[in-house]
Amino acid sequence: MKNYVVKKYQSTSYSLWNEFVATAKNATFLFHRDFIEYHSDRFQDFSLLIFDEKENLKAILPANKVGDTIYSHQGLTYGGLILNQKSKLQDVLEITYNILRFLNENKVSTLNLKQLPSIYAQFPSEEMEYLSFILNAKLVRRDSLSVLDLKTDYSFSKDRKQAINRGIKNNLVIKEETDFKVFWNEILIPNLEQKHNAKPVHTLEEITFLKSKFPKNIRQFNVYKEDEIVAGTTIFVYDKVAKPQYISGNSDKNELGSLDFLYDFLVNEFKHKSYFDFGPSNEENGRKIKEGILFWKESFGSRTMVQNFYEIETKNYSLIENVLI
Repeated sequence: MKNYVVKKYQSTSYSLWNEFVATAKNATFLFHRDFIEYHSDRFQDFSLLIFDEKENLKAILPANKVGDTIYSHQGLTYGGLILNQKSKLQDVLEITYNILRFLNENKVSTLNLKQLPSIYAQFPSEEMEYLSFILNAKLVRRDSLSVLDLKTDYSFSKDRKQAINRGIKNNLVIKEETDFKVFWNEILIPNLEQKHNAKPVHTLEEITFLKSKFPKNIRQFNVYKEDEIVAGTTIFVYDKVAKPQYISGNSDKNELGSLDFLYDFLVNEFKHKSYFDFGPSNEENGRKIKEGILFWKESFGSRTMVQNFYEIETKNYSLIENVLI
């Protein structure tokens, strides 16, 4: 078993980390340190860098620590082990062995992996799916994502087309904005408070800061009727995927057709991408599905992919020792 050196992330590795993210086979802008650290006050960072014996960086693990458990990463939509483009299965076996042994020796009992959905990777990258089997990992959650494959001959349902036409007849106008204030204060925050007694994951100040750091990846589109905002979306744009992070409309959204009108615009705006990710419709760690929301997403032509969440006991690193024969 080849030895790798596992080190905790320090600020002195800021540039090295980000350079690795930029060329990794399964990374997105969410793994840039500027994104990970915008909410550093909420998490105890325990990110790891993994080096070979020649001190070449071979993998990273964005992570935070709670008690004796490491999560990858609770502040991100997805995580997992980030690899360079040349990584092969044997490399990942040995890297994972060394990571788990390092964690076990540092009194970390459990590693919780929030896997990157396959559509976000630049190259095939499901080594950890295989290793979860080898390590007797516990599948603690599985979300069903509604994904539209933009390379196929997809079509919207009759209901969606009718709603889109309502938007056209109501003379709705979509504008890209650089300021999130109107959408946050007039649509998003009031809706979340009223419907779910909740707040956006990102504050207005946080999303504005992230936009300043990632202007091409975070974009805001608002829907107006006679210069009054009626709906909007904050969309995260990746190399292969476009994904609305927030989307919401006022109380007249069904009558106006504003959200359907907006989604029709977005799908066409990002049709040069490979996928449009409508996100999950789950509750209770994936065991329940909000039927109405799922129906609405699938009526745009989206179909199901999954995101897996695993719990791995670090003491199981020895199970990797005899995999290769």
